[in-house]
Amino acid sequence: MASTHTASVLVASNRGPVSYALDEDRRLTARRGGGGLVSGLSAIGPDTDAVWVCSALGDGDREAVRRTGGALDPADTGGRRVRMLDIDAQVHSDAYNGIANSVLWFIHHMLYQTPLEPVFDAGFRRQWAAYESYNRAFAEALAEEAGQGAAVLIQDYHLALAPRMLRELRPDLRIGHFSHTPWAPPDYFRLLPDDIAAQLLGGILGADRAAFLTRRWADAFTDCCHAVLGPGIPSGTRVGVHGLGADAEFLRERAHRPDVDERMATLRRQIGTAPDGGPRRTIVRVDRTELSKNIVRGLLAYEELLQSYPQWRERVVHIAFAYPSRQDLAVYRAYTAEVQRVATEINSRYGTPGWTPVELHVKDDFARSLAAYRLADVALVNPIRDGMNLVAKEVPVVSDEGCALVLSREAGAHEELGEEALTVNPYDIGGTAAALHTALSMPSGERTERTKRLTAQATALPPARWFLDQLAALEG
Repeated sequence: MASTHTASVLVASNRGPVSYALDEDRRLTARRGGGGLVSGLSAIGPDTDAVWVCSALGDGDREAVRRTGGALDPADTGGRRVRMLDIDAQVHSDAYNGIANSVLWFIHHMLYQTPLEPVFDAGFRRQWAAYESYNRAFAEALAEEAGQGAAVLIQDYHLALAPRMLRELRPDLRIGHFSHTPWAPPDYFRLLPDDIAAQLLGGILGADRAAFLTRRWADAFTDCCHAVLGPGIPSGTRVGVHGLGADAEFLRERAHRPDVDERMATLRRQIGTAPDGGPRRTIVRVDRTELSKNIVRGLLAYEELLQSYPQWRERVVHIAFAYPSRQDLAVYRAYTAEVQRVATEINSRYGTPGWTPVELHVKDDFARSLAAYRLADVALVNPIRDGMNLVAKEVPVVSDEGCALVLSREAGAHEELGEEALTVNPYDIGGTAAALHTALSMPSGERTERTKRLTAQATALPPARWFLDQLAALEG
């Protein structure tokens, strides 16, 4: 397919840098997002001809595409060229909810209850056909937008087939694929039907370069290739690692704005003071209510802390932010309800008139999250499995007095932060409770020094550099 534009750098992702809401009068309001890709595209400079290809995710996005033909108004996108695709809503739902979030996410995070699931039946095959169509729409749009020899960075498990499809359309392009999730080991990856497993691997191997957040996930990918496709990686594909870090400059500036100070004051009132009149200690977690984040076991570990180390009763508060995620899926709604049930039960069992053991918040509020970061004595990050987990990197950067980090060995961030963190097995409630006790008991001097070293590791590859390093590696 001939190129209709001349973009030299392209990014493709399910979610774009802007989303639209439609009010009762059918007026569109644009809301810009953040993150590493936004920072990265900003870092390449305004003179670079770049385009971001993304999908419409809701009614507001679809209306914006209808009004613009998909080439979004630069006033809405911060001056970036964005092409938004209005993929059929049912196709998008089957690809996104049916395959990406209910199959691929579960495979890479090893979340299935295997006596009952997965079931790869005719319904799965219908949804897989939608996933193929969804990826093909992206490949065709990228082929149309890319100039000769352009660099294309395709993002994540939503678009695992797109590199191969794009390679067939435009062999002149330099194509990279980046996985933001873990990658499953071969025995778990091979839960997938053999032809689907091969198609997923072959899709990514259509890229010149396949990149991952940690060496562990990169090695798991190559192990899967050997197990499913046979020995060796095709000579045309290189495998790399780029460990996304925290954006220290942005976080520190944002964390000291007036709205954050206001929320800190509110949180301090909620935390209250210990019976001796001194300040209560804080254990902070900030997560989406995502199954892999392991929030329920984190709450149970906190309960065991109160049971096994009663000296902490009325002297510590667990600030738990569990923001809703994927509530259109029944299993996520049930998990959110269980998080709320366990928190309520702990408060009922241990709370006193002057002390609420768990301060649980389920409404997303970034300023409040930053306020909690600043107040944290201990950060609890205990995922079952996580590609990276930026919260583990962000809290030490923002914490006012320094914080101890209790970190799951199954988080990608553990590869960089493990030496200075208190490492836990995410399934071990007793071990996590003991680590929380150690963290709360840590002398302030040790906590401060650990926080300094954590911050240095956490900010080693900030988002703009993370993006530019991938681009340089692809062009090299």
